[in-house]
Amino acid sequence: MADRGHPDFPLDPRYPSDPIVATAVSTDYGALDPDTARRWGYGWDPAKHPAAGPKGRRMTNAEYADWPDCNADASRRLMRGIDLTRDWLYASRREVEVDKAVKRDPRLRAAWDVWSRCVAEQGFTRYPDPVAAYADEAWQRDSDGNTRHTQRERATAVADVTCKRRHHTAELWHDVRAQNQAADITRHPDRYAAGLQALRTYRANITEVLRKLG
Repeated sequence: MADRGHPDFPLDPRYPSDPIVATAVSTDYGALDPDTARRWGYGWDPAKHPAAGPKGRRMTNAEYADWPDCNADASRRLMRGIDLTRDWLYASRREVEVDKAVKRDPRLRAAWDVWSRCVAEQGFTRYPDPVAAYADEAWQRDSDGNTRHTQRERATAVADVTCKRRHHTAELWHDVRAQNQAADITRHPDRYAAGLQALRTYRANITEVLRKLG
């Protein structure tokens, strides 16, 4: 950025305007903690979990115009020696396929059905799975992903967690996922090994850049 005429460009800049932040489920299994559910529903205490983001000043519009090219140059440097398509992205592509298999697993579908009936029996929506409960648009998430913490939301979250604990939903879900992951690694050991080596190369590239920066 300095070479492009921005000598005081910050190391950790903010965008010229704040983007909308999409928030994923807090865990792979939805809400799990009863105290958090009781107080914050499917959200969180904003005082304890401030929105993560850059700490530097905002980029000017002129800086922002040059930033994508410089950012791409930095990425190419950190990815040196890595086959992006073949090795770097392999595990994430397989994760998508494994998750599809997990969701089709009859053991998990049966567990979700038991959980769903349990939540409905307490007077709440019969969601197809815990992620659907977490992502319900009725919770009216803000741009940072936090919810409104309404009484209905909090009560639903408590029922959600209670039913998970009563029927060991998360434990079974975890076991099914772990078994599917292990089976996939066993079927493709060389490809996963290459992905691991790509990660090690990436970390070595970062170490080298930091060393040069002092």
